[in-house]
Amino acid sequence: MLTKKISATLFSLLLYHYFSSTVYAVELEESTRTLPLDASGKTIVFTPEQVKRGKRLFNSTCASCHTGGITKTNPNVGLDPEALSLASPPRDNIDSLIDYMKDPTSFDGTESIAEVHPSIKSADIFPKMRNLSDDDLFSIAGHILLQPKIAAEKWGGGKIYY
Repeated sequence: MLTKKISATLFSLLLYHYFSSTVYAVELEESTRTLPLDASGKTIVFTPEQVKRGKRLFNSTCASCHTGGITKTNPNVGLDPEALSLASPPRDNIDSLIDYMKDPTSFDGTESIAEVHPSIKSADIFPKMRNLSDDDLFSIAGHILLQPKIAAEKWGGGKIYY
């Protein structure tokens, strides 16, 4: 009898934790889902479906090196808003992130890094990039720009959090 009560209590706690600590795309307000589209200042509102798709694609394609918005190969450069805005050219909007995922350059923009960073240009080297469409890249870029609004300083926080 005691085992059943303990099991029921644990199950209830797990359910509470699951539903209270997870942010679902449909729960995100429109203002949170509004993201910078291009360098001119235009914005776009992501749908809950695009948010979910972006998360799924990011996790399956990018998260092995960018868990939590860090960059495992160079912890000094993350996917946080400050680092993205300081890159040359800035990568702090959807269009510029898509350009980067198609043909990546060094942080200062002076040289191609397509041979060492997964991209559409280097899809022959990085098989995960072969089947990504422009819509997929759009969703991934949206995920990258949405995470600082959800995870705040934890996104791109590096060793402090991960």
